[in-house]
Formats: sequence, C-alpha cells, structure tokens
Amino acid sequence: MKLDFFILLVLAPFCAHSMIRALNTSATGMAAQEEVVNTISNNIANLNTVGFKKSRTETEDLFYQTITEQGARTGPDTLHTVGVQIGSGSKVSAIRKEMVQGDPNITNNPFDLLINGDGFFGIILPNGRLNYTRDGSFNLDHTGKIVTKNGNPLFPEMTMPQGTSNINISENGTVEAFINGQVEPIIVGQIPLFTFVNPVGLKSKGKNLYEESMASGGPIQNVANQNNSGSIQQGALESSNVNIMTEMTDLIRAQRAYEMNSKVMGVADKMLQTVNNLR
Repeated sequence: MKLDFFILLVLAPFCAHSMIRALNTSATGMAAQEEVVNTISNNIANLNTVGFKKSRTETEDLFYQTITEQGARTGPDTLHTVGVQIGSGSKVSAIRKEMVQGDPNITNNPFDLLINGDGFFGIILPNGRLNYTRDGSFNLDHTGKIVTKNGNPLFPEMTMPQGTSNINISENGTVEAFINGQVEPIIVGQIPLFTFVNPVGLKSKGKNLYEESMASGGPIQNVANQNNSGSIQQGALESSNVNIMTEMTDLIRAQRAYEMNSKVMGVADKMLQTVNNLR
C-alpha cells in the first residue's frame, strides 16, 4: 500500500502537467467550435438576403510537442517507426465564402437583375471608389438614376430620360429606355460585370457589398456574357445560397463537438483534483 502511494506521489507532478495540457487543448477546441456556431448563425440570419454567399469555418491543428522523433534510433540497427507527438489543440484558420450561385427568384420587376455566372455588379460609393455586389435589386432615385437600396449608383452611372415608360436590359447588359410617343428605344448605356482571380478573397463590407483585397486581386471588367462573367437576367434576383438543412446539420455537429470538448475538460479537471488530493 505504501509502495502504491509512493508511486502516485512520484507521478503526481507529471500527471498534473498532462491534465493542464488537456485543459488547454479542450479550451482551444471549444473556442474553435464557438466560431463555427457564430458562422452558422450568420448564415441562417441571412437566409433571405438577396445574393448572400454562405461562409464555412475552417480549422487547423496547433503545434505539437515532440517527445520522440519518428526515425530516432532505439538501437544500433533499429528505429522508432512511429514516434511520440502530443498535440495542443485547434484554431480557426479561415472563414471561407462559398461563391456557389443561389437559386433564381422571378420578380418581374424591370430593375431587378440576376447574374447567371461569376460576375459582380460595380457600385459607386460616395467617395468615388467601387465596391462589388451580387445583389441586383436596383431602383431609380429622384433624378432617374439607377441606384441600390442605399442610394449608391450602379456603375457606370445611368439616368433614364424623362418620359421613360419601360426599360429593357439584355443579357449583355445593354440598357434600352422606351420613351412615351417613340417607337424605337434609346440606348442609355451598358452594364459591365466584374470578375476576380480569387473571389473568395474579397472583403465583406456589409450592405451586400464586397471590396477588393490583395488576396482577391484587382477587378477585371467584362462585357456581360463574356469571359465567364455571366449573363444578366432582367426581372429576377439571386436568392441566398444558404441551405437551411445543411446549416442545421452543421449546427448539431458543432454543438456535439463543443459538448465533447467540455466533457474532456471536466474529466481532466476531476483527474487533476484526484492528484491534488493525494496525501
């Protein structure tokens, strides 16, 4: 009995160190799953946001403590074939936008535009810079200019002539205005579409807008229906690409992972109490 107590007493510092490591490792797993749930909640919140692109949380493992190197010698002619490495948990490495196109929603509103392809509309900000969007729900302001819901002009700026009774926007972005009393329409302009080498590198700005970044590369201006930019469909909007069933499944998985990390932390804490209560 005394020998068993002596062995536990000797091993107590090493067990305590291992338990502290387990506590820290579990904490990193819980923090990572919190970010997964945060991402899922934002996806679900934007289930009905026009042109919204869902995000996916990606995690990676943290550094390892190497106790025994793989391939280290165990004798003159023998090697460790596996080695001993102890992980220190996980962290969020990226929250990636999934640029898969959402389903079309037919509205028959002449100022609702859907992009069938990879392109983005250009939006002119008050400071003159361009942001980019997949939200094609445009309107006319009091001057007859095509603008977003927030009043920012579509690029390039286009103003409908007085007396316009209807407009037609073709697949290549050509905007034609039909004037009262005239048979032939007036060509007002052409809407370009912008593409990026790495669209998932775009920076989300809110209000359905994206901003270019070093990761996305610069915008490439295209005529609609060319260079994989996509065609423009009038009278329709792009729905959010969030799939509620997928999000609910991912949410349950994240909850279970969080609970398991919490369980591990509780077990490690109880084991540490056992070591600390040794007399």
